[in-house]
Amino acid sequence: MKPATCYALAAIALWGSLALLSVRLTAVPPFLLVGLALCLGGLVGLPRWRDWRVPGKTLLLGCYGLFGYHFCLFLALRYAPALEANLINYLWPLLIVLLSPLFLPDLRLGVRHVLGGALGLGGCILIVAGKGELSLSGQHGLGYALAAVAALMWSSYSLLTRRVAPFPTAAVGGFCLASGLLSLLAHALLEPAYTPSGAEWGYLALLGAGPMGAAFYCWDMALKRGDTRAIGTLAYLTPLLSTSLLALFGGGHFGWQAAVALGLILAGAWLGNRAPRRTAS
Repeated sequence: MKPATCYALAAIALWGSLALLSVRLTAVPPFLLVGLALCLGGLVGLPRWRDWRVPGKTLLLGCYGLFGYHFCLFLALRYAPALEANLINYLWPLLIVLLSPLFLPDLRLGVRHVLGGALGLGGCILIVAGKGELSLSGQHGLGYALAAVAALMWSSYSLLTRRVAPFPTAAVGGFCLASGLLSLLAHALLEPAYTPSGAEWGYLALLGAGPMGAAFYCWDMALKRGDTRAIGTLAYLTPLLSTSLLALFGGGHFGWQAAVALGLILAGAWLGNRAPRRTAS
């Protein structure tokens, strides 16, 4: 297995635990949760703090991706039902696939990439919608728009990291810390004050060390070393893994939707990884 694929799968595995940890923190206001977790995630890169010194444009890009994405996503969940908002949010893997040639001109989009992304999206719809009723209502238009902006922000951030001047992966720690401080500012402005309990601090530490910390470092290493089209298709494993962990540890069950979704996502990932990575100029 290629190193880039291993890093991408590591990030996806960590992101898969996000929902499982978050359900233990439902009492914590969202922006406070994100702010504390991102600040703790920044500490993962503290041993390499000297690598945090990057051009201002690169730091702004990091805040755009980490803070901007979470800010829009949590606002989307306020203004739209979680089911629809989450499904729109999970357009970001498909956007990474489709936008790769636009942001990275040396890449071309093949039929296999498009088909692989479509299969992954189909699997995502099955696993996110589950047995719930999916219905888009005009009264939630602002929430849907914010979820779409969140998806666009994360996909464009992922691709733009290849367009700025090269920076060490350890600089992601600086992105996390700056974004965490912005999230804490949003908490102070938009949410009531809250003091986490001892148990909640434990889950926050796990959140910051894993899905809101190490995962971002792994994702950056994957993007630096691999084909963004194939990595975007692999990312559809995230909602499947998240739902499966919730079922396993939350007393649920792995239904037929999850089994079919797994088949679709794996087929899409296979197509994405089988496609030629570059074309001759």
